[in-house]
Amino acid sequence: QVHLVESGGGLVQTGGSLRLSCAASGRLGSINALGWYWYRQAPGKQRELVAGITSGGSTNYADSVKGRFTISRDIAKYTVDLQMNSLKPEDTAAYYCNVLMVGGIDYWGQGTQVTVSS
Repeated sequence: QVHLVESGGGLVQTGGSLRLSCAASGRLGSINALGWYWYRQAPGKQRELVAGITSGGSTNYADSVKGRFTISRDIAKYTVDLQMNSLKPEDTAAYYCNVLMVGGIDYWGQGTQVTVSS
């Protein structure tokens, strides 16, 4: 079993920055990840993919966050971060970390709330 714990959420003004972190624990030796991802879900909306980073280091971003968000990982520490700059009120959501393993199993964190005030 792998557990993911997100941290770094909070309240920030428009234009501000936050850095989210996701730390894996548990059977770390079993982690054979295809990719690590950050999703978000705003009230009344579907969960959406924000950013991802593959095992090879390739990154992808939702169009709405390109140029403002950066995903990074520390393989040795089993952590993945999301640096969020130039935040907008529409970025307000619960942010979730996800890891997709070889074989199709994935794990989710419990989420961290990001609120951007106008």
